Amino acid sequence: MNPNLITYLQPKSPISEAYRMIRTNLHYSSYDKELKTILVTSAGPGEGKSVTMGNIAIAIAQTGKKVLLIDGDLRKPKVHRYFDLANVQGVTNVIVGEAHAEDVIQQPKDMENLYVLTSGPVPPNPSELLGSQKMKDFITSLKEQFDMILIDAPPVGSVTDAAVLSTYIDGVILVIASGQTTIEAAKRARDVLQQVKANVLGVVLNKIKKNNTGSYYYYYYSSYEAYYGEEDTTAKKRRRKKKKKTPDHGVHI
Repeated sequence: MNPNLITYLQPKSPISEAYRMIRTNLHYSSYDKELKTILVTSAGPGEGKSVTMGNIAIAIAQTGKKVLLIDGDLRKPKVHRYFDLANVQGVTNVIVGEAHAEDVIQQPKDMENLYVLTSGPVPPNPSELLGSQKMKDFITSLKEQFDMILIDAPPVGSVTDAAVLSTYIDGVILVIASGQTTIEAAKRARDVLQQVKANVLGVVLNKIKKNNTGSYYYYYYSSYEAYYGEEDTTAKKRRRKKKKKTPDHGVHI
């Protein structure tokens, strides 16, 4: 089990509470339309989208909802590693007709209500496969079996896969890393998603370091526009203090 799956390993920790806040925000963001499929992506690689998605999935499953986590990163799949699962067969096998979903969906050990569909073998044409009618029909069929489906997608700034998936997914969460993702990269990711009319639910600011008071900063925006607005005075002061480094504690969110 990956130690970053903090909502399972340390459910009473402040970081786990932050993920439960995301879960709550997702619930209230769907007041006018039911959210059954959510895509989690990032502006670039290494920003923690897969860990973020895993923790959100666990947090939702802990409420009793039946949750399916799909590894839609068919280029560099890693979800199976986080949950200690085999990745012999998965999404690609189902789409090309080599397997049935019920035969390849797995349940992580000791995790109630949470199920995982790994990527399967890396295909030569990930974007075409993800944008195919068979993939769309497959996701539609899964909605009848699960209360919530979360899909891990490649970074928006790297390949077109996330943009392709977002055209038929109910909502998108964009993960960006504090001190790593540039404003320009975040804006490019936003623009790509806007161009395909994706329903961006919000932004998760990830990899926040523990501050001197012993607490974690956590941000979730119900509208991603909040991130691109003017910085407030506190944020500017905090950034100027970066010269005095603080230790990096625990697991990033």
